[in-house]
Amino acid sequence: MLYPSDFEAKIGFNQIREILGNLCLSDLGKEEVSNLSFSSDHSKISHSLAETEEFRQILLSSDPFPSQDYYNTIPLLNHLRIENTFPEPEDLSELGLALTTFIDIEQFFNEARSASYPLLAVRCSQLAKSETCHCEERSDAAKQKANSEKREANSALFIRDLINTILDDKSNIRSSASKELTRIRSAVNRLQGGVEKRMGQIFREAKKSGWIDEEADVTLRDGRLVIPFRSVHKRKIQGVVHDESATGQTVYVEPVELFEMNNEIRELNYAERREIIRILTDAADQIRPHTEEFIEINRLLGKIDFIRAKARFALDIGAARCSRIMDHPHLTWYQAVHPLLYLAHIKVKKRVVPLDITLSPGERVLVISGPNAGGKSICLKTVGLVQYMLQCGLLPPAREDSEFGIFDQVMIDIGDEQSLENDLSTYTSKLLNMKYFLTHLDAKSLFLIDEMGTGTDPSVGGAIAEAALLSMAASGAYGVVTTHYSNLKLLASAMPDARCQMPDEKSDNPASGIRYQGSGIQNAAMLFDTRNMKPLFLLKQGKPGSSFAIEIATSIGFPEEELKRASELIGGSQLDFEQQLQDLEVEKAEVKKKTTELQVADEFIGELIANYEQRIADLDRSKKEILQKAREEAQQLLQDSNRLIEKTIKEIRESQADKERTKAARSEIRDVRSKIEDSNSLLAIRHSQKEKLVIARNEVTRQSEQQTAKSEQRTANSNFTEILSNRQESFSLTLDLRGKRADEAFMELQRFIDDAVLISIREVRILHGKGTGALRDVTRNYLKGRSEVKSYQDEALERGGAGVTVVSL
Repeated sequence: MLYPSDFEAKIGFNQIREILGNLCLSDLGKEEVSNLSFSSDHSKISHSLAETEEFRQILLSSDPFPSQDYYNTIPLLNHLRIENTFPEPEDLSELGLALTTFIDIEQFFNEARSASYPLLAVRCSQLAKSETCHCEERSDAAKQKANSEKREANSALFIRDLINTILDDKSNIRSSASKELTRIRSAVNRLQGGVEKRMGQIFREAKKSGWIDEEADVTLRDGRLVIPFRSVHKRKIQGVVHDESATGQTVYVEPVELFEMNNEIRELNYAERREIIRILTDAADQIRPHTEEFIEINRLLGKIDFIRAKARFALDIGAARCSRIMDHPHLTWYQAVHPLLYLAHIKVKKRVVPLDITLSPGERVLVISGPNAGGKSICLKTVGLVQYMLQCGLLPPAREDSEFGIFDQVMIDIGDEQSLENDLSTYTSKLLNMKYFLTHLDAKSLFLIDEMGTGTDPSVGGAIAEAALLSMAASGAYGVVTTHYSNLKLLASAMPDARCQMPDEKSDNPASGIRYQGSGIQNAAMLFDTRNMKPLFLLKQGKPGSSFAIEIATSIGFPEEELKRASELIGGSQLDFEQQLQDLEVEKAEVKKKTTELQVADEFIGELIANYEQRIADLDRSKKEILQKAREEAQQLLQDSNRLIEKTIKEIRESQADKERTKAARSEIRDVRSKIEDSNSLLAIRHSQKEKLVIARNEVTRQSEQQTAKSEQRTANSNFTEILSNRQESFSLTLDLRGKRADEAFMELQRFIDDAVLISIREVRILHGKGTGALRDVTRNYLKGRSEVKSYQDEALERGGAGVTVVSL
């Protein structure tokens, strides 16, 4: 059940109907759109959504689905039910085209595609497929038998082919539709050729004789060719006058010698019309047994057209697959958008802020507060419209993992219902709506109320609204209400665990002994940018929102004196409450921002660690490769030296210790030993990963361990002093972070403070600018964590103020 009667107009669904109608290809599809209605049948809704999703996938794929000739031929088929009736060629052509579309759709869902689109395939598989029967060269008996078999196999295919044999592409009757029609048209063509030839001769003779005007030409009168004679020459030839001009100066004469030929042509035209009627009547007799079936095919085409329009609309509004549908009230949406707002924004390349919202059994009723023009009403209408779309079988514009429930009733109180005719004020209309809600809501209802309680004295209106809201929540219904009333904001948090009033079951008087039972009421706020004084259109559940009335008035330059007086009239407690709400929102935004910055820093540090680990692994691998290569080279030298020694000994023995030969052998051995010693030195150098230098032996002296330690200390001191000196020379007392990303700023700031500590700088300046304050927050958060930082503060106003942080180390 829906309330009120103009529910669709109030939430904007009438505009969606119009869009769907424009996306349809046929009148039958538009008729389906007009019949679209709200349902609470879980199975029906799920099936409708699943079919639409299948068609959405077809549109996203490259598969060419038939998308033309969705003609409504039901009026024709109803006409042909009557015996001895026949169709007009144009109507028969539309039937043939519609049947062709149906056959193409049926063939589209072949065996492979049926697995991808099972629901649509089942819907379109009412008639079995059959191959076209080509029987032009068969005998009449064979043709009749083949036609009978084909008709039984697939009547749509048979009638489609029958129509194609009767009509050409321009919906004209083919001459080949029957032998008699072929004969008649041939005779007509022959006679018309003779008439035109003889008429041309007579016309040229008359023009040559000056009986007709120079610019005159043969024309038609009453379907007959005539010559426009000047009236004074009309008796120059024998003929029949068919017409004359308005002035009487020209008469239109049909030569008598052509009169009989034209009469014969006219008689043939009558015969042609009779034969065409016979052909069409015969076609009607063939169609008549299948009228019910073809009407169903037409309705199926309308349904397919409708599903296609729904899928097109889903693509236009960014709707996704909807698989999480519960058979009970529930609502957990992510990234939901108002479809009409989305379409309007996308035209001007603007982005709609999406809505995340949850209504669950424990927290069924949401009280949304926040500034005017902050998006409360849009949030409310989004809930109503998207839920209604879902229960009408339209894919909702929300993220795929959203969860949807089903409600039996949806009731709304949106807009101003005052009526001069019925002497109905805004508040009276709201009271009537609340009364209806209170008497009809149950656990399967969804109610939406915009600006609850407004229209009368705030104290009274707020009290009535509070009492009504408690009762609505007690009914177990789900709901969303928007308000500026503080008592409604406090309702969800004023009492422990957000309780609502219910009569004590043990009390004889239901009005006495009030106890509080779980109400399921929760607060939500439309967030507001307090720095730039503009709404963010983001819904945040859990805490109430501030109206920011004083702040907004201040931002637009409202007189300060009046604002001060208004603040005094409001009272400190109310302002404190509003300030607390504002502080909560600011605090949440700050925490979220810091969390984001920490995540960025963590990711950056993680990357650095990964890079360092990779470099260390590469160095270890290189070290192992160098050592292995050196060992292999040394091993090779040892092998070579052993072979040389064995060879030398052998040669000395064979030469019986010849002096010259022994001297040469010893020289060769010394050369090899020198290579081995050089190889060992190189191996030691490579092992220590130092620069590879080759030094002559006579330039190397052995040091004691004490001398070595002193030398290394001097080298280290010298290196540190050099590094320190270089950093002192290049260090700037001011670090400029402006224009940097948060992660870049973090790393530069870390290096800057490290260097300042290293070279004993006592004070530095960090230039981060004001902007959004993000770089200032990164700077301050980092400085808090450094033990070397003594203090930090804003620079003097004339030297940059809050855009510069001065750090004492």
